[in-house]
Amino acid sequence: MKVVVFMSNTTELVVFIIYLVCMIGIGVFFFLRSRNGGEKEYFLGGRKMGPWVSALSAGASDMSAWVLMGLPASVYALGIGQAWIAVGLAIGYALSWIFEAPRLRSFSIAADDSITIPQYLTNRFKSKSHSLQVVCAVIFLLAYTIYAASSIKAAGTLFNTVLGVDTNVAMYIAAFIIVAYTFLGGFSAVCWTDFFQGMLMLGALLLAPIFAVSHLSGSTAQITQEVPNFFSPFASWQDIVSGFGWGLGYFGMPHIIIRFMSLESQKSLKRSAKIGITWTTLILIFAVLVGIIGRMYLGFDETVSKNSLVFITMVRQLFPSLISGILLSAILAAAMSTADSQLLSAASSFSSDVYKPLIRKNQTSDGEMLWNSRLVVLVIALLALILATNPNTGSIMDLVSNAWGVFGAAFGPAILLSLFWRRFTFKGAIAGISVGALVDILWLIFLSSTGVYEIIPGFIAGLIAAVTVTLIDKEPSDEVKALFDRACSGEIE
Repeated sequence: MKVVVFMSNTTELVVFIIYLVCMIGIGVFFFLRSRNGGEKEYFLGGRKMGPWVSALSAGASDMSAWVLMGLPASVYALGIGQAWIAVGLAIGYALSWIFEAPRLRSFSIAADDSITIPQYLTNRFKSKSHSLQVVCAVIFLLAYTIYAASSIKAAGTLFNTVLGVDTNVAMYIAAFIIVAYTFLGGFSAVCWTDFFQGMLMLGALLLAPIFAVSHLSGSTAQITQEVPNFFSPFASWQDIVSGFGWGLGYFGMPHIIIRFMSLESQKSLKRSAKIGITWTTLILIFAVLVGIIGRMYLGFDETVSKNSLVFITMVRQLFPSLISGILLSAILAAAMSTADSQLLSAASSFSSDVYKPLIRKNQTSDGEMLWNSRLVVLVIALLALILATNPNTGSIMDLVSNAWGVFGAAFGPAILLSLFWRRFTFKGAIAGISVGALVDILWLIFLSSTGVYEIIPGFIAGLIAAVTVTLIDKEPSDEVKALFDRACSGEIE
């Protein structure tokens, strides 16, 4: 028996190693290919991303390990009522592609070819002030450290469960791999690794519940006896409202919406929207099914529930070690595809929006900017690693929801208003971002017991603040209005 377990673990380890080597190889390839490129190449891929890569990269950078571990575990433990998170995310993601993406790409080009979200928001108003960029950079560094910590923690849990490797050691290894290809290849490496990782995630989530169904032998009676409302979608109004609240996050999630800016044309964007919406909807549906079928297949296990091991346990029981190794690599894919995007977005924000204009007074060369960005990647990864290895930081789902809430509440209202309201002003944007983030954090600290996800009051407060300050403020200049009109004219391809 021990020999069989050892062989199984060894096979899975070999698969993991091959997978990780391939990811680093992509980073090396793009490092050698674009080492003479500038910051636009490193941070935005030169705006040359095709529809398939952009769509799956946007989805994979969103669907971190929580979609394979956290969400199925919530459904597994509490029932179908947790599926409202998936419903809210699917709706929010579709709306962001349909309404936000076309305008954001056009506006970012019209706004002096901006390559980061803070840079776009500043250039959109033709402002010479760096206050907005500094506020954004602070929020980025805080939220992305928390978000990256969740991905590193998920990778540690995977290696510990499957291979028996010490969790902290596994986190160090995962952080090293993620930093390696992000450090080397920049945006292009991140997008291409995300593309392959997105395909792997979808395949794994499709196969696991389908095979588990064929092995079911029990009934649902035992489940309903344990959790009477398990199969009821209407568990509580807080679940429904909070589920839809998750969808608000997409309008302000920098590492996702920056993919909209990287597309090569508006024509590619339409194709990307179809691909991305389809991929994300399938991912969310099957993540929920993993939770439901996992409960029926495995029964209830406190260890499985507490450590978010539904998907891992199902795969290891259903498939031989070679296949399980490939499918479990999807968790690595999910963790890495989100962490790399977060590290790059945080690095680009600090380097382009703080270091270059404030510290070096625009006296930097492209080479200095790129190496500064790589240094920021290392620093944030180290902070995320420290947070992930702290046993008191909460679950994977907790970390993701905290970071998601801050981003959505802070940036969602400001970005939407900048794209659809000609009267919107620079001061209104600063107010919306600051108030949205502050209310989100205060609600989390003092009012989380209400059961309402903090992104909802944060988003509403940010929207009210942005509109109120704009109406009090004087109208934007004719130059700013002309930029808005040009971006809306359809002349930018």
